Amino acid sequence: MYSTHQKISLGGIVVDLMDQPAAVKQIIDHALSPEESVGPLSVVSANLDHIVQFGNDSRWRGVLGDSTRITRPLRPGSDPEHDAAERGMHWLTLLDGAPLVAQANQITKQSWPRLAGSDLIGPILDAAEQENLSVGFLGGQPRVQQQLAATLPVDRPRLKVSGFWAPSRADIENPQASFELAEQIRISQTDILVVGLGKPRQELWMASYGALTGAKVLLAFGAVVDFLAGVVKRSPAWVSDNGLEWAWRLSLEPRRLAQRYLVNDPPGLLKIRRERAYLTGRIEPREIENLPQVLERLQTKPGKFCSAQEHADVSILIVTFNNADSIQDLIDSLRSEAQNLHLRVVVSDNGSRDETLSILKEHEDVLVLENRANLGYAGGINMARTLIGDCDAVLVLNPDLTVSPGAIAALTARMRRSAAGIVVPKLLESDGTTYVSLRREPSLTRALGDALFGAKLSSRPGWTTEIEFDPESYAHPHQIDWATGAALLIDAKLEQRLGSWDEQFFLYSEETDYFHRARSEGAKIWYEPAAVMTHQMGGSGASLELNALMAVNRVRYARKHGTPRHASTFHALVALHHAARRNKPAHQGLFSRVADENSWQSLPTGTQPVDGGAYFPHGTVIIPAHNEAKVIARTLTPLAPLAAAGTIEVIVACNGCTDNTADIARSFAGVRVIESTVPSKVAALNLADESTEVFPRLYLDADITLTVSALRMTFERLNQPGALSARPAFEYDTTGAAWPVRSFYRARRRLPSTNSALWGAGAYAMSASGRARFEQFPEFTGDDLFVDLQFGAEEKQIVPSIPVKVSTPRTVQALLGILRRNYRGQAEMSSDAAVMAVGPGTLQTARELARSIAGPRSAFDAAVYAGMVVSARLKNSLARTTDVSWERDETSRG
Repeated sequence: MYSTHQKISLGGIVVDLMDQPAAVKQIIDHALSPEESVGPLSVVSANLDHIVQFGNDSRWRGVLGDSTRITRPLRPGSDPEHDAAERGMHWLTLLDGAPLVAQANQITKQSWPRLAGSDLIGPILDAAEQENLSVGFLGGQPRVQQQLAATLPVDRPRLKVSGFWAPSRADIENPQASFELAEQIRISQTDILVVGLGKPRQELWMASYGALTGAKVLLAFGAVVDFLAGVVKRSPAWVSDNGLEWAWRLSLEPRRLAQRYLVNDPPGLLKIRRERAYLTGRIEPREIENLPQVLERLQTKPGKFCSAQEHADVSILIVTFNNADSIQDLIDSLRSEAQNLHLRVVVSDNGSRDETLSILKEHEDVLVLENRANLGYAGGINMARTLIGDCDAVLVLNPDLTVSPGAIAALTARMRRSAAGIVVPKLLESDGTTYVSLRREPSLTRALGDALFGAKLSSRPGWTTEIEFDPESYAHPHQIDWATGAALLIDAKLEQRLGSWDEQFFLYSEETDYFHRARSEGAKIWYEPAAVMTHQMGGSGASLELNALMAVNRVRYARKHGTPRHASTFHALVALHHAARRNKPAHQGLFSRVADENSWQSLPTGTQPVDGGAYFPHGTVIIPAHNEAKVIARTLTPLAPLAAAGTIEVIVACNGCTDNTADIARSFAGVRVIESTVPSKVAALNLADESTEVFPRLYLDADITLTVSALRMTFERLNQPGALSARPAFEYDTTGAAWPVRSFYRARRRLPSTNSALWGAGAYAMSASGRARFEQFPEFTGDDLFVDLQFGAEEKQIVPSIPVKVSTPRTVQALLGILRRNYRGQAEMSSDAAVMAVGPGTLQTARELARSIAGPRSAFDAAVYAGMVVSARLKNSLARTTDVSWERDETSRG
């Protein structure tokens, strides 16, 4: 419809270029068009503030439409009384502000006028008088509207005024009050509605509720009501002509406008210079995808949930742990939603010891997985994922929520209207107040701001706080970075791409990580206030251990997604946060737990079900063992029940054992033992490979305890199409180790190559296609390094499982022995013509080590690391013979 004029894009905003007569004509023509032929038109002005508020990377990006994109109002379902709303909202964005005019002139090589609302309102009212169009005024103080009501009959006696509305800010931010306001305007039969609520409030209200007013044209003209009433003076012509109207307004209202003009708007100048384009060709407005009329597809059995085999609109995943006091309320609220939507409800119970399971068993249509152990929140979700089934979207819910009527429909509507990957609802506390649930991506400046101010100075800039405190952000739909994970609707295709939740976090920060991964996939995250859910809060309880876990997991998140230097600084800021509040009851003891990494190993982590739970993927675990009587029982204990049940195959390949390793292994039902007299790990691996045809295969050192969850997730990854190799996450267990050993492994953990390679975890796995990369394991000392070199970086997957604990040497002498063995293995491969490269070279490691230094402690650790490496390499170079002992670490095999 709006293809006859030129368009440009500035900072992500499509701006329509036209002169004043053309703009007024288009507005009036639209107001005169038959109601049934076209939807309403919203007219907005693009100035620097508009770019900052609605452009790329802004808080309200994507909320408004433009002349290439039609939007629809904030309403689930359909209402035949609002036909115009069903046709959607058209948008016209006019050029305003001297900097934008300059950019438009430069891009198009033409001269364009500035079309401010204060300049347009006179000609528009003149035309409205002539065409007998009714005009209403929304916004402004009541006293101002009273003055305007007295002034207009004198100045414009022929103008048909339909009404004046002066809602409070609280009413504008309240959905129910806004619906009622829109209905009042609709009854008044307004043709043109002048909206003067101030930016961005007026545009946000128009996007959400404007189409429900019945007005054919809505004008977001800011302070026009004040200008028409005569309470605010327009700037002199010479001020406006020279682009200085901002300075004039600032001089009149410095307290209100200083933040906008002096702080917020300057970045917009850089944005419009950096992000600008001339939109060529014929561009017609694109309709948002029509929504399925989900509220009209009633089930034959109202309130009944879908079975595992049926198609569902939404599959709902709930993780419970002693939630007998809340789970019934959640199920009841979901049954109300199931009257209008096909819902599948899957509950993953993490070993509840109260009446949770008894309550759930009363609901035959709820799919219940009894994990019989506390897998953690991420682990519980991952188990529930096995029963997602065929669906359009997946909704993850906390068990202590209740869902308000229409909330799920509102979430699915927003997902389709905004092409969102994830949508989160508005959360209320039990007393009905809005829960502050929206978050920004963690950063150093935000960590510092939160450490210094906490919840104080909540109006501080967004770059100084992770938490979104602004009430306006909770009143309107918009894109966000992430939100607390109590409730999130995920597009089914995105959910499949993202796969498992990261079980390394157990509880807290798992949702931060999930949202981060979604954004990395290019998905948009939206907040939808029309979807309301009530959260009882505190479902996980509170204790020193859980509070410490929350703090530590923030550091773990920084380490996963940031550089070593960033992570070290972030760690220091988290410690500062709790040190500054150490005298408060909720923070007592937290500083020492956060600062002392050795104490992290005692923090809560996932426990494991004896049999691995339902839906465990098939595969083989191969364990080469040479005199491992001290540790083999510990390694087999979590795996043997799966082997006994025939779920997996476990092969212990004893090579040259002179102790009773084989006898201990045979004592575990289901474990198969093969023996060789040759004391060679490589020979044992090849022998075990020859004895099985089952894939995928995980090769496990005999002194590594593998969690059932890590095994399940690794096999699941390798069963995906195209998967070649993987290993579970791991962490170093330095309990009882000498301080140089602890320092060495702290430094190693900070190296990116340590966290992205297959070696180092004592466990690696391959699919059939991956194992086909080589015929047999060659006679190299480092089998894991050899396997790592067979795959490119994109072919190796690090599974986000509960970390495998790798016990480190306890003494410096034992550590040097291990290092000598590792470097000897590298030397063997370097001398082999078939091996072109051997892991990260010395220079690359040195660079990584240097980049990991972020303070005195990390510098000290790096120095210890370098000293150990140099010492081990020197001893190898001085060795007189290649007949060196195996140098196996016995200190960690207690």
